[in-house]
Amino acid sequence: MDLYSRKIIAHEAWGEENAEHSKELLRRAALSESIAMSSSPLVLHGDNGSPLKAGTVLATMQQLGITASHSRPRVSNDNPHAEALFRTAKYHPTLPSNGFACLKKAREWALKFVEWYNNEHQHSALNYVTPEQKHKNEDVEILTNRRELYEEAKRKNPKRWIKGKTRNWTPVTNTSLNPLNEREIEKLHKKAA
Repeated sequence: MDLYSRKIIAHEAWGEENAEHSKELLRRAALSESIAMSSSPLVLHGDNGSPLKAGTVLATMQQLGITASHSRPRVSNDNPHAEALFRTAKYHPTLPSNGFACLKKAREWALKFVEWYNNEHQHSALNYVTPEQKHKNEDVEILTNRRELYEEAKRKNPKRWIKGKTRNWTPVTNTSLNPLNEREIEKLHKKAA
């Protein structure tokens, strides 16, 4: 997943987890996203599983100019974006409750899920644009149009808007691996005061 746009840039379903599969997925992601030609620093964050720490995978990352980053041991929320994606998949209405009959069915479901997630799912953390729209930088125009639409509606019926405010349609311009929870920070400040 691209952290900035939340787009799933490569996926695969296998019967087992191993370094060779990880290496192949990484190469495919690099090709599809032209990662080798990127001038910005690239970091691949993963858990501490052996497939992402294997020498062949690390060598492939080095060849592609990608820096490895790993979660801290026994810290389950070191990658909240991936955890949120897993939750979205887990509760998607098309996920079979009894699992998949075979690997082919799992792959078919995963492909449909990724297509839906990238192209139809309006992500709340992106101000309700799809990951694909964000990835293509289409979000700025979409959110500008939404802001104008809301402002016009507010002018026509100002009593409808609580405290005279509309939703914030500002494009998301930065993100981090472990974002700060503004509500929690506010609570801590109130306790300290």
